[in-house]
Amino acid sequence: MQMSDYMKKNNKISVVIPCYNCADLLVELHRRLVLCLAQITEEFEIIFVNDASPERDWQIIEELAGKDSRVIGINLSRNFGQHYAITAGLDYCNGDWIVVMDGDLQDKPEEIKKLFEKASSGYEIVVGKRENRRDSLIVRMTSKLFYMVFNYLTGQKFDNKVANFGIYSKRVIDNVRKLKEADRSFGLLVSLVGFSKLEIEVEHANRTSGKSAYSFKSRLNLAFDHILSHSNKPLILSIQVGFIISSLSLLYAFWLIIRYFISSHVADGWTSLMVSLFFLSGLIIVVAGMVGLYVGKIYNEVKNRPLYIVKEITKNSKE
Repeated sequence: MQMSDYMKKNNKISVVIPCYNCADLLVELHRRLVLCLAQITEEFEIIFVNDASPERDWQIIEELAGKDSRVIGINLSRNFGQHYAITAGLDYCNGDWIVVMDGDLQDKPEEIKKLFEKASSGYEIVVGKRENRRDSLIVRMTSKLFYMVFNYLTGQKFDNKVANFGIYSKRVIDNVRKLKEADRSFGLLVSLVGFSKLEIEVEHANRTSGKSAYSFKSRLNLAFDHILSHSNKPLILSIQVGFIISSLSLLYAFWLIIRYFISSHVADGWTSLMVSLFFLSGLIIVVAGMVGLYVGKIYNEVKNRPLYIVKEITKNSKE
């Protein structure tokens, strides 16, 4: 599909890339991005957001910005997390279309043209679906398990093969910016604002350098945060479990009374009593802890702290 000159002149593309442990890949990423974006439009910008990477990410970003006026570097004051870095990039971009992608080259820049062509046919959100994910078996399994649980608890339908890589219209991103909740998940926020959406298959590459910032523990914490922030079903389930246990206990009490009048048998059993006591006590503590987590979420929201803090911005203003 050939894009018209009109589309090339009237569609500025902003590419937002959160960076963490990507120093060895940024130069190659920039080179490939420039090559593929130049085939789509004459106007584009590349926004690298350094999420306080311990490697040389910021140094490389400064060098790229010094050589290319289309590169903007944003350096956060500390590590806020991938989705907060994406939020920072979105706040500083001004394209008609915004591409969000990772900086580890697993999201291939060459796929942007395919995404843009589909978006130009009338969709405001076009996201890449990784049919053949090049992640480890553990990552794929935990991702699939999380989305199974998340979809059940929220009533939504998210696919673990779809991540952040996609192209979004300015109208979509403007509405995403209005969502200021402290718990950030870019994909979930996009789903909340609506608009026409399409999923298309994209090629997913192996990571050739660096190490993912997400450990198993951090993935688990992120999963809990997202579930608690987007669903109250765990509280409803705890009420249902409590109701079932109370009902069973009441039925058992009636059975003991009936058996006493029929056979004069007095219920005994210190062990069963203590097991029941500890079980119910543990259940009460779990429910109280769950309520505490939700209260903690509310506490974080009402503090209304900034989502991120920018330490410095670098760009070359030369045309």
